[in-house]
Amino acid sequence: MHSLYDTLTAEQINTKLDTILSLVLFQSRDLKTISLQLAACSRAQQDWVVESTKLLAQHNLEVAYQFSQHVPTALQLMNMEGAELWLQDTLLLYDSQGLHVAVQHIQEVKPFATEYQQNLNAVKLQDIHGILHYFVTGLNGRQLDITAGNEIFTDTQTIFLPAQLNYFSHIQDNTQLYKAMLSHLWAQTWFGTWQLNIKTACQQFNWCDKVIRLFHVLERLRLDACLDRELPGLARQMRTLLAVAQQPEIPKGWEYIAHELSQPDASVETSYELLDTVYTWAIPDPVCYQGVLRPDIVEQVKNQRRSQDKHHFQQALNQLLQQHKKTDSQIGDNDKPQFSVQESDVYDAQSKHSPILTLDGQPMPVDEETKKVMLSIIQDEGGIPQEYLIPAGNTGNEFSGKVEISEVELKTVHFIYPEWDYLRQTYRQNWCYVEEVEPQLSDEQFVYDTLQEHHGLLKTLRRNFEALRGGRHWSKRQVDGEEVDIDALVQAQVDLVTGQEMPEQLFLKLRRLERDIAVMFMVDMSGSTKGWVNLAERQSLILLSEVLEKLGDRYAIYGFSGMTRKRCSIYPIKRFEEHYNHTIKQRISGIKPQEYTRMGVTIRHLTHLLSQVDSQIKLLITLSDGRPDDEGDNYRGLYGIEDTRQALLEAQYEGIYPFCITIDTEAKTYLPRMYGNANYVVIDKVEQLPFKVADIYRRLTKS
Repeated sequence: MHSLYDTLTAEQINTKLDTILSLVLFQSRDLKTISLQLAACSRAQQDWVVESTKLLAQHNLEVAYQFSQHVPTALQLMNMEGAELWLQDTLLLYDSQGLHVAVQHIQEVKPFATEYQQNLNAVKLQDIHGILHYFVTGLNGRQLDITAGNEIFTDTQTIFLPAQLNYFSHIQDNTQLYKAMLSHLWAQTWFGTWQLNIKTACQQFNWCDKVIRLFHVLERLRLDACLDRELPGLARQMRTLLAVAQQPEIPKGWEYIAHELSQPDASVETSYELLDTVYTWAIPDPVCYQGVLRPDIVEQVKNQRRSQDKHHFQQALNQLLQQHKKTDSQIGDNDKPQFSVQESDVYDAQSKHSPILTLDGQPMPVDEETKKVMLSIIQDEGGIPQEYLIPAGNTGNEFSGKVEISEVELKTVHFIYPEWDYLRQTYRQNWCYVEEVEPQLSDEQFVYDTLQEHHGLLKTLRRNFEALRGGRHWSKRQVDGEEVDIDALVQAQVDLVTGQEMPEQLFLKLRRLERDIAVMFMVDMSGSTKGWVNLAERQSLILLSEVLEKLGDRYAIYGFSGMTRKRCSIYPIKRFEEHYNHTIKQRISGIKPQEYTRMGVTIRHLTHLLSQVDSQIKLLITLSDGRPDDEGDNYRGLYGIEDTRQALLEAQYEGIYPFCITIDTEAKTYLPRMYGNANYVVIDKVEQLPFKVADIYRRLTKS
């Protein structure tokens, strides 16, 4: 008799595998050699091989047999984690590309193992994203997002880095390489690489692609010198990486060029001037942190930001002008005061020479938001152009609130997410495709009708939510404050009588309790919501938006629907950064039933968006009429429930609190599995939905 922990003999392994694979074992196929090899493995490895073979046999016997033939090699070359990854990739390839590709993947176990061993020293962007985010936040200039991309570049708004790095053989070096890439791309935005249109500047040359790559080499040398002056510690780390990679800091023959670009007064114009010198030279190999330049993408992003910054700046100038007219009675309506921008004589390491806004030569006070806009304009343009210094209302070309976007930008942006397969207990990688679809607009009359019909309910909701505003708290025994702390004063008198020193903490200080909450409403727009459910959703969102605006909490509204994993649609009704205005009201009015309800991928996408919001409390409230449901892929039933449950667990791991409100009378059979016993509520009347949403929101956000 063998206990559970005894290893299996070759004969026992042969019997188990033969039972599973009997239908494919012909005379030329036997398991004796394989069984002898597996007999030398641990019991845990043996059990894993048997169970994995059984799992594969449920899909295809030939795949299972090929797996049994090559799994001893896999266990010799990799640890269990690597072998399991090899198995998971086999399943994914069989699902997506069929038998031939899956078998080929199994047979190529040796190159897979080699790549896996290399990846053991790799660093994933998602693992150090937080560290890199804090690092780039501490640098100068506008805020830059960080995301994974197929190329290493920046569009001046987002930095795109590889999802994984295994360039070096040590984890520490790969981590430093991420930091170096990030720093070099940040330097492009801060030290003026994009202040001129590269394609326009290069039109005098033939072979535009070659010129852009040569220009990139010039800028890399200039930016390295800038980093050496401003961030010498970081520059030393980047030189160390070049030494480990055995790459020259300065390409051979470029020493004079590098010297010119290292001068403190060297700018992007210097790089353009030196193009005449290096135009006929061979292009040096890029260094490990260099990446690529994408001028077309940069110009699209800059054009959009340029319109927004100009509009915001001119609006700020108009407000300053109006305030100045109120305080200076000598200024008439026909007078035309002149704005200008000067650099401060005091050097500020954080923002170089801080810009000073003047009106007729007199410095004007500028709020922080306007300062950020000014610095953003200076980063893009190298200064503030003269046409920007015209206050809004004094120009015939007013900003309409819309930004013209080129045809290239109008292409649908897809997001790709995994999906949880509970049968295999693993994720199907790159499985679901999400597209953000512009919501339809509808007549705003629906909003007015809703507010008129439910004006009494709205008053009640406002009173209820008013109670959630940040309250007040008296802090005792403070050094200063609004009132005397009687208890502290009595104790101080006792101390004085007994010969002790009287304390200074004798006051009560009033402190306001501030709320730091972000809530996202995930609204079911499947076809089954047609009728009163859709009406209830829209009315509730109108009423909630009205009261949340008064409360001041950040909130967003996203609808979802779709058909199959290839077309999961997300409808941004209201983003966090958007104000509740006429457009948002028209979007809510335009919410219409669409197709199916693939919930897992929607939760993953909204979790991704919500995790980027800086808030102490984050809520994800789902308004739905039923269980997860979609065409194909067996998503109906337990598969969809388990995928949704896994997505909700992922959201909780990100610090997000989920809740569901449903009208499905059978919800108690599956919602406890997905949300837990206390995190959902079932309603059966349209009038209940606004009340329940308000009640749940109050309960979850009550400080």
